[in-house]
Amino acid sequence: MGRATEMVSPIEETEEQHDERMAWWREAKFGMFIHWGLYAVPAGVWKGACVPGIGEWIQQRARIPVEEYERLAERFNPVRFNAREWVRIAKEAGMRWIVITAKHHDGFCMFDTRLTDYNIVKATPFGRDPLEELAEACREEGIRLGFYYSQTLDWHHPDGMGNDWDYDPAGQDFTRYLRGYVKPQLRELLTNYGPVAVIWFDIGTPTPELARELKELVRELQPGAIVSGRIGGGGRWARGLGDYREMGDNEIPDRRVEGDWETPATINDTWGYKSYDHNWKSAGVLIQRLVDIVSKGGNYLLNVGPTAEGAIPEPCVRILKEVGGWLRVNGESIYGAAASPIEILPDAPYRCTAKPGRLYLHVLAWPWDGRLEVSGVKDEVRRAYLLADPDRGELEFEQEGEDVMISLPDKAPDPVDTVVVLEMGGG
Repeated sequence: MGRATEMVSPIEETEEQHDERMAWWREAKFGMFIHWGLYAVPAGVWKGACVPGIGEWIQQRARIPVEEYERLAERFNPVRFNAREWVRIAKEAGMRWIVITAKHHDGFCMFDTRLTDYNIVKATPFGRDPLEELAEACREEGIRLGFYYSQTLDWHHPDGMGNDWDYDPAGQDFTRYLRGYVKPQLRELLTNYGPVAVIWFDIGTPTPELARELKELVRELQPGAIVSGRIGGGGRWARGLGDYREMGDNEIPDRRVEGDWETPATINDTWGYKSYDHNWKSAGVLIQRLVDIVSKGGNYLLNVGPTAEGAIPEPCVRILKEVGGWLRVNGESIYGAAASPIEILPDAPYRCTAKPGRLYLHVLAWPWDGRLEVSGVKDEVRRAYLLADPDRGELEFEQEGEDVMISLPDKAPDPVDTVVVLEMGGG
């Protein structure tokens, strides 16, 4: 008999292979998160009362019995859903990929699955598969598509975690649920919708062994797909078996973080749609947060919560359009940019991103005297100009060692973020 061949796990890869798989994500920087499901029907209100907390958690917060919550499907008919329109909104905002909830913690499936009739195709009057339509629209527009999938919490399935008002946790078998339900559904998502850019797990898988099974399935069926850090296997919010570290919701670190990481964030105060949450962040705030994140080495996954009718709320559309306008002018300083090579204190009036031979200084608060002082610039500066200036008119500057003093116009061309480019010697 010949020597037995050692089995190599499909999740093992060289550093070069990992870098190749992550290349598009590191370039993209800015993506759209979409939280959409049955929770958009009550929209934060249950039996006439506003339910505190984020919209997609309404079943748990109000402890709604499964039998009652299921009936929401009869009222879920998103006739305004238009996949091409959603992709157009993302593209005009400068977003390079989309991640949509295929199944959130309520267990309702937003795709056609053979594992349960509790899905948008079989249980609602809508009767269509929005993920299929979204996949086609993304392919047409060159936008990558990923799927959020709640692999641990499932308030509908008797063996899923999190529902202690309908089910007795002592009688649950999570391993049976993961192997007999989660993995077959993931197989559907990974084989029925074309290329999948990201599988965005959440909360963390209870054991490293089970997390590894999920990672191996993803790698087997979609070798190029990126897996979020919330797959588990390494502690809460750690990278674990994921391809990058997922920060806490809306969390932006104070300083640069080494390695690949992402901040998932909301435009208002909820992920799933709530009819009375109008606390919209301005485009200026979102632009500055995007810049802050990229300057520290991260990506920004910004959420929209469509209505039960299938429309992205108009304030979101308007705000994202403004963000896209800024990126059309200043995108060079964001897409494919590296974290700041110079140390910047959290309260500094600027942030910095970098590309070979260039530093991009994002001036967030215009200096009263028109002089911007930057320390820690190790290379010789050859010229300085405003990125938004098509003529690249040179700004005066002085450099002493690693300190650079730049003379700016009296008034900020862009009060949200004016980008000053420093070209270094040989750049």
